[in-house]
Amino acid sequence: MHIPDGVMPLWIIVLGWVVTGVLLALCMASPQRRDVEARLPLLGIISAVMLAAMSLELVPIGYHLNLTVVGGIVLGPALAFLAAFVVNLVLAFFGHGGITVVGLNTLLIGAEMILGYYLYSAGLSLLGGRLSAGLLAAGVTVLALATSTLLMIGIVGLSNVNPGVASPEAAAVEPSDLSFRNPFGEGVVSWSPFAGEADAGAPPRMDLATFAMLVLGLGAVGWVIEALITGGVVSYLAAVRPDLVRLTSRAGGS
Repeated sequence: MHIPDGVMPLWIIVLGWVVTGVLLALCMASPQRRDVEARLPLLGIISAVMLAAMSLELVPIGYHLNLTVVGGIVLGPALAFLAAFVVNLVLAFFGHGGITVVGLNTLLIGAEMILGYYLYSAGLSLLGGRLSAGLLAAGVTVLALATSTLLMIGIVGLSNVNPGVASPEAAAVEPSDLSFRNPFGEGVVSWSPFAGEADAGAPPRMDLATFAMLVLGLGAVGWVIEALITGGVVSYLAAVRPDLVRLTSRAGGS
């Protein structure tokens, strides 16, 4: 969530940090601790790759790559959650969301990575060699990103950061107020202020349903792009380092 400090209510910020802190402690607890220490170089590499991917925006849909499913598959759930925290903390220092929402963003990114790991593992067990690792990873990517996007929409809804009934200034944006323009101009989607808002200097408001429609609609394009990239990366790893994507037994080791 690209949300700056001072926007989300305190209770949900604290809850996000508490849950993230508990999960980080569990990831570092024995017997996972030895695995974390032994695989720190791999953790650093995956975190750096994710940082680079998240710094690149796909114009014109305003979507950035995550490579979270790749990271989850390679690292496993415990290390993946640690990587999610490190990546979000570093990005926050660069203005990619506020410091206060690092906990919430870690939960969202961590959910993508952990869900990607377990869905991919289940697919390997159920499908065996009937589906290539790349195709499986691509399908898993769409499911993981769609789930985390729904979680993000749920967090925004719970936080009530943009209520539509509290006051006239908070009136909801109607779909008819949206207009599609040159994507290389002012963006894909824009909307006009309501009557009286322009004079009052109040920003236009958007209700949760409209927000969800936009996020899911534009996000789906990004999911497909990310699925194609993830599938290609996993296919390459399956060919050169099958142990990283748990294909050693079928590929003859590495």
